[in-house]
Order: sequence, then structure tokens, then C-alpha cells
Amino acid sequence: MAEDSNMQSSNGKWMMPVFVFFKDARLVFKMDSLGLEILRIAFPAALALAADPIASLIDTAFIGHLGPVELAAVGVSISIFNQASKVTIFPLVSITTSFVAEEDTIGRISNIEEPEVLENSEKDSSNKITGSSSEMTEVKSEDAALESLERGTTTSSETKPEEDSSAAICKSPSINGGKVSNSQMSKEKRHIPSASTALIIGAILGLIQALFLIFGAKTLLLIMGVKSGSPMMRPALKYLTLRSLGAPAVLLSLAMQGVFRGFKDTKTPLYATVAGDLTNIILDPIFIFVCRLGVSGAAIAHVISQYLISLILLLRLMKQVYLLPPSLKDLQFSRFLKNGFMLLARVIAATICVTLAASMAARLGSTPMAAFQICLQVWLTSSLLADGLAVAGQAILAGAFAEKNYKKATIAATRVLQMGFVLGLGLAVVVGLGLYFGSGIFSRDANVIRLINIGIPFVAATQPINSLAFVFDGVNFGASDFTYSAYSMVLVAVASIASLFVLSKSDGFVGIWVALTIYMGLRTFAGVWRMGTGTGPWRFLRGRLLP
Repeated sequence: MAEDSNMQSSNGKWMMPVFVFFKDARLVFKMDSLGLEILRIAFPAALALAADPIASLIDTAFIGHLGPVELAAVGVSISIFNQASKVTIFPLVSITTSFVAEEDTIGRISNIEEPEVLENSEKDSSNKITGSSSEMTEVKSEDAALESLERGTTTSSETKPEEDSSAAICKSPSINGGKVSNSQMSKEKRHIPSASTALIIGAILGLIQALFLIFGAKTLLLIMGVKSGSPMMRPALKYLTLRSLGAPAVLLSLAMQGVFRGFKDTKTPLYATVAGDLTNIILDPIFIFVCRLGVSGAAIAHVISQYLISLILLLRLMKQVYLLPPSLKDLQFSRFLKNGFMLLARVIAATICVTLAASMAARLGSTPMAAFQICLQVWLTSSLLADGLAVAGQAILAGAFAEKNYKKATIAATRVLQMGFVLGLGLAVVVGLGLYFGSGIFSRDANVIRLINIGIPFVAATQPINSLAFVFDGVNFGASDFTYSAYSMVLVAVASIASLFVLSKSDGFVGIWVALTIYMGLRTFAGVWRMGTGTGPWRFLRGRLLP
């Protein structure tokens, strides 16, 4: 109580909404209903998100034994493919998760309320029936009493009123079924317009991305700094062209993952992703070394794994959702496109920063690029573990805002942010030690290992900042704050790109990592500013403490 009173002014206003980040910080490890719900969503999501980068790391380890040129070539190709995928995947998955969570929450509320309304109307009618039945019973009792007096006998104890008809109504299966309709509904197929829309858009975008990467592969590699006469060009071109064939499967599978996340089901995507990635790991050495396909074998193995993931998810989703909507009018293309363009601008801004950093590293030569690729993969893989908390925060917040339950929204947001920071501290230790002692797994080249050791302090020390940045993304998306997310990222990108140009020229490899640290720090600051000032969807923090 004392803490709350200090945070409020005399008229019940927040003096500084930024204090909300520290509210109940001691409960960060508490396994209450909220904590268990976050972990139930976040843990499988984190494993699923980390599974693909881990598979890419294993690809990198296998390819690294082919030589530093092949490793650098694949590094550039993976960077192009990943950044091109993010331009289409990120807006699609983020919007799908929020929209499906909102529709699912509203649908569940309406399915629970309808039986209650029916039950109330049935109770009203039963009261009327009971009332009329009581009146008839009283009349019959009076008639029986008169007859008994005439016969000289008493019937008060022998006369039984008719069975109350309301008992039959109360036993009606429609009422009892209504009370368990929530659990029954989860087992029944549902019409979710956002799910159908996401699958259609995902399939179209996947085909467009595949054609773009296949026909523009050489041009994109030239833009990334791989010259026509470079020994990296041929293996990079092979890998990128073949891996682009899997783009439709990647887009479709991630659209379906967005649907499952909206249902707060992150286990199904995890099972599908693990099955696909294990297939990739098994096929890698077979295609690369046994079949002697080199980098082409690694690309083919990856494409097969992506189509397997899509097939598993599609079969599971068909059991829960009607993939074809009742009519074309139910599809939400305009809503997806409106918010999608906002997130597209955001993703392009973020993509330019990371892609530019990889391009700067490629211009330094094959050795710096190989070291940068290894550090970048570890950096992104470890940071994506925090993205599991972002998925949990987004799904829970989207439902809470749909219910207009601002108290739950605030508590959930602060909890996932606090958990994200603690996770980042742990990752800093694990990543630092792991990369220091395990760098030899990725390359045997002494110069590559030396540069990796130089990048370790940046990769490890930025983990808490990265974790907060990723979780803030989930918080903003859960609040449907897509516009702010777009504009703030554009401003962050402008400052980060400027620092990349300046620092990479003056400090080379180290300068690139300093610029990436600035980039993630600015992303985190943008998230703190929005919620900490109580603006946008968080303006209720400037009103009453919490309803």
C-alpha cells in the first residue's frame, strides 16, 4: 500500500509511469498462474525459434570444414535469404498472432456468454412456471382440504404437489453443456478469418520471394560486396539459388506458426520445427560429404526440412480451423495490409541495419566475413531465446486488450520484461564462455578464431539489451501498437546506419560490432519510452493506478 501511494498523486494519477517496470519485481520468479502461463507459451516458442538458427549453426559447422571461402560464401547467402525472409515473414507472423489471439478471445467470450444468457432466460421462464405451478398446487390443496372435511379425513400429509417442472429445465443438457462449452470449443473446428487470410498471403508472398531471390541472386550478391571474380561468388550463387526454392514453405509454415501462437499453442510449432531440423541435420553430412554436393547439398537438405515442417503444421491446423472461410467477405486483407505496411517499413529499416553490417564485413575480406558470420549467428540464436517471452507477451496482451482487462495487460507486460532482462544476464555468461571455448567448432582457421575472440565481448555483453529489445517488440505488438513500432524503428535505423558507416571505416571489424550495439540499445530505448511515458495504448497508466 505504501508503495502504491508513493506512485500516485493525491488525485490517483501516476506521477511517473516509468516506475511500472519495477512494480512487483520481486515476483519475477513466482510461479503463479501468470508465471506458469508465460512459461507454458514462452518455453516451447523459444525452442522453436532457436531451432532454425541452431540448424543454421550446424550447417555452418559442416560447411566450415569445406574451407573459409565456402563458409564466407554461405554466410553471405544466408544473410541475404534471412533478411529477405524477414521483410515478408515478420509482418505476417506478428499481425497473425495478434489478430488470431483477439478473434479467439472474443469468440471464447461470446461462446461462454451465450449459454449464460440462455440459462438466465430459462431461469426466468422456470420461475414463471414455478409460480403458476405453486398457485395451482395451492388451489388443489384447498379443494382437497374441503373434500377431506366433508369426508371427515385429513389429506394434508398425504397430498403431494406435482413435480416442479423447473427441475427438468435445470437438467437440460443445453445449460449443463453451456458450462463446459469453453473446453468443448477448443476441440471443435472454428472459423478464424485471420487464419485463412494469413495462409493465403503467406503462400503468395512465398512464391514472390522465391522468384525474386532466384532471378536476382547474382545482383544481390554483388550488392553485398561479393565481386564477380571473387572465389565466393560461385558457391554463394549455388547455395542462394537452391535455398530460395524453399521460400514458399518457409512463409507458409511461419504463417501457420503465427496462427498457433494466437491460440497460445507453441508446442505444435515446436514439434514440427524439431522434426524438420532433425531431418536437416541428418541429411547435411549425407548430401555434403557422402554425395559430394558441397554447399549445394546443405541447401537441398534445408529446403526438404522446410517443406516437411509446413506439411506437419498444415495437417494439424486442418483439425482445428476451417481453412476456407464461409465467404470471401470474411477475409481481412485490408486489415492485414494496413498494419502490414507499417510493420513492413519497420522490418525494412531493421533489415537494412543488419544487412549493411554483413556487407561491411564482406568488404573486409573472406576471413573477417567468416568470423562475423559465426558471431552473428550466435548473437541472433541466443537473442531469439528471449523472443519466446515476446511471443508469450504478445499472445497474452492481445487477449487482455481484447477483454479491456488493463490490469492484466500491465502485469503481464512488466512480468515478461523483467523475465527478459534476467534471461539476458544469464545468456551473457553462457554465450561468452561458450563462444570463447567453442569457437574451434566452427572453423580451424587461426585468423578466423582470432577475430571471433575479438567479437565475443560485444556478442556477450549485449545479451541483456537484446533480450529487452525483443520482448518490447512482443509487448508493442500485443497492444497493436504497430504504428509507433514502425516510426520508432525508422528513426533508430537512421542513427544506426550512420554509425555503421562511420565506425566501420575507422575501426573495421570492431567498429561494426560497436554500431550493432548502438542499434540494439536504441531499439530498447524506444520501447522504454513508449510504455514508460504512458502514451499510445498505455495512456491508461497516466490515469487510475489500475482498475
